[in-house]
Amino acid sequence: MKRDECKNQKKYTDLDKEYEIEVLLGIASDTGDVLGIPEYASSKTNINKSVLADALRGELGSHMRKYPVFSSKTVNGKPLFLYALEGKLNNIKVPEHLEHIYNIQTAGSYEILSSKLSDKIYGLLDYVPRTDEPSKRLGEDFRVDSIRASWKEIFKSLHERNFTVLRLKVICASGTYMRSLAGRIGVSLNTKALALSIRRTRIGKYVHIWNNIGCWFKTV
Repeated sequence: MKRDECKNQKKYTDLDKEYEIEVLLGIASDTGDVLGIPEYASSKTNINKSVLADALRGELGSHMRKYPVFSSKTVNGKPLFLYALEGKLNNIKVPEHLEHIYNIQTAGSYEILSSKLSDKIYGLLDYVPRTDEPSKRLGEDFRVDSIRASWKEIFKSLHERNFTVLRLKVICASGTYMRSLAGRIGVSLNTKALALSIRRTRIGKYVHIWNNIGCWFKTV
C-alpha cells in the first residue's frame, strides 16, 4: 500500500498548502532560515500593527518571484544551490516562478531572549546530517560548521536582548516558499527576518467562500 501511495507524490506536490510559520525579526540568512549564514540587523524591531497588516496584504494574490538561490531548481542542468556554493550566481540569471498566497493570518507574536534563541538554533543545527560521500563534498555537510561559527559570532557580540517572533498561518498554492516570504516581511518592516520554524498543517485544494464578513477557505 505504501509503495503504491508513493506513485501519487506528484499529485500531492501540486496541491495547495497550509503552513504555520514563525518569523524571527532582526536577523536574516542567505537561506532564509536558521540553516544559513546569518546577518544581524543591529537594532530591535518595533512592530507597527498597521505596517504589518499592509505588508501581509501586499503578499496576497499572484506574484512572480525569484527562486531561492539555496533551492534545487536547476539552471542548465545544475541546481541553484550549487551555483550559490560555488560563488557563481553572477554567471546565471536566477529564474522566476509564479507564487500565489490566498490568505495570511497573524496568530500572535512572542519575545525570546537571545540566550534562549541561541539554544534553539544550536539545537536545530545539531540535527543537520553529515556525510563522508565525496560527491557531496561541495555542500560541506550543509556548511554546518561555518554556519554554527557565524551564529556564535553574532550571539557573542550581543548583550542579552529580546527578539520578536511573529506567528503566521499561510494558505498558498504549491511552490510558494515560506523562507522567501519571511525575508520579504522583514524588508516590509524595515528590518531583517528569517523563518525560525515552518510547519505544514494541511494539504488539499482550497475554495473561496464569501460571506458578510469576508473571505475564508476550506479544503475540498
